[in-house]
Order: sequence, then C-alpha cells, then structure tokens
Amino acid sequence: MIHVLLPLLLLANGMAAGGLMIALLGGAPLQFVLPVDSYIVVQKFLTTRFDPFMPICLIITILMDGTLAATTQVSPYRWLAGLAGLLTACAISVSLTKNFPINKFVRKLDPENLPANWSEVDPRVRWRNWNAVRTTLTVTALLLNVIAVGTLI
Repeated sequence: MIHVLLPLLLLANGMAAGGLMIALLGGAPLQFVLPVDSYIVVQKFLTTRFDPFMPICLIITILMDGTLAATTQVSPYRWLAGLAGLLTACAISVSLTKNFPINKFVRKLDPENLPANWSEVDPRVRWRNWNAVRTTLTVTALLLNVIAVGTLI
C-alpha cells in the first residue's frame, strides 16, 4: 500500500507547492504592475483555474499524510508525515479564511466601476501576504514529506 500512497502524496503535495510558488513568484508581482482594471480581469481568470485545482491537491496531501502517518511503523516517518499533514491543513485554513474571501470579493468587482474607496479596499497586498503564508506552509510540508520518504529508503 505504501508504494501506491507515497507517489500519490508527493505528486499532490508537489503540485500544490508548485501552483502556490507560481502564484507567489509570478501572479502576486504581476497584480501590482497591471492597471487595476486589468488586475481584476486577470485575477478572475486565474482564480477560476486555481480554486478547483489547489484544494484537491491539498486535500489529497492531508489524506495521504494522515493515512501514512497512521499506518507506518517507522517512527521518524510517522512524525514527519503527521507534521506535514498538519502544515497542509493550516495552508487550507489560510486559503479558506483569507485568500478565498479575497478572491470572492474580486470576482464581484466590475473593473469599469470600482468602489469609490478602492485605495482602502484594494486587496492585493493582503492577498499577496496570505499567499506567501500558505505557500510557505505547503512548501515546508513538501520538504518534510521528502525527508520522510528518505527515512523509508
């Protein structure tokens, strides 16, 4: 069973970490150089692609880490997988409570009719900062999972 679950775990965790790194290194900086109306259009486009993809990868990571931590007898692996699963759960929590509400807010915006208080409600800095948090959590989980696999080899 472990020979099936480990590759699935590393694939899901790696794809989640990669997707978040793309957003951190590309998407977040891009949103600050685009005119506001273009930022809104691009953000709406990207979130409809990443929102269904990222939660699936993160949930698979948690399920695989939890299953492997609960069923593997190797002590270092159990702790590393358990911690990686916990970090991934924290990343999902940040996504659900911070980034997703911002994405939802932006999806409702009309780029041609911005709120009068745009400078006060502009979510780009908050989104970037919370994205950095969830990226750090997910990449750290991947690092722990890679180290954990090394303890089994």
